[in-house]
Amino acid sequence: MKLLLVGSTGLVGRHVLAQALVDPRIEAMVAPARRPLPGHPKLLAPLVDFDALPPDAAWWRADAVICTLGTTMRLAGSEPAFRRVDHDYPLAVARLARRHGTPTFVLNSALGADATSRFFYNRVKGETERDLAALGFDSLSFVRPGLIAGQRDEVRPAERLGLFALTALGPLLPRRWRKNPAERVAQRLIEAALAARPGTHIVSAEQMA
Repeated sequence: MKLLLVGSTGLVGRHVLAQALVDPRIEAMVAPARRPLPGHPKLLAPLVDFDALPPDAAWWRADAVICTLGTTMRLAGSEPAFRRVDHDYPLAVARLARRHGTPTFVLNSALGADATSRFFYNRVKGETERDLAALGFDSLSFVRPGLIAGQRDEVRPAERLGLFALTALGPLLPRRWRKNPAERVAQRLIEAALAARPGTHIVSAEQMA
């Protein structure tokens, strides 16, 4: 299959890219990014501006899209900037891929995603899921991890504290509240893309604990 990956430079996206490149079921990959990626025989990595994506690029046509785009309020700096990365960019990618005939879309979402939530983060994640569902993909999957464990490029003190607590208390916690290793989240994203089951599906945090 041909897989289109957006968000390949983030924590989960890097794991998706690494796993997909060695997966014999995936013949070709496209990973549009803002900065160059290491070369690989089955990887096309066009440089793009997510505020001005090329609407007619032939590489939008794929068998499946995996989207791992996302940021934090601290890095975004404001609610509108956060929404642009976590909602507007995934929707822009999805619309272009769908317009070019891509039938399957898999989103790295979040535990607690809910378009009616009082909490801004959860509400944006839920609105993204809701708006993707309106685009008519044959197969649509939302992978909803909780706290993701892995080595990030940026420092997130609150997240590190949370991971420390979850590591210490892990065996005592319900599975949905345990940490989700980034490589396991990536594996679930890839499997959802490869399976391409008709309809809309959710992979919960407890399935990745």
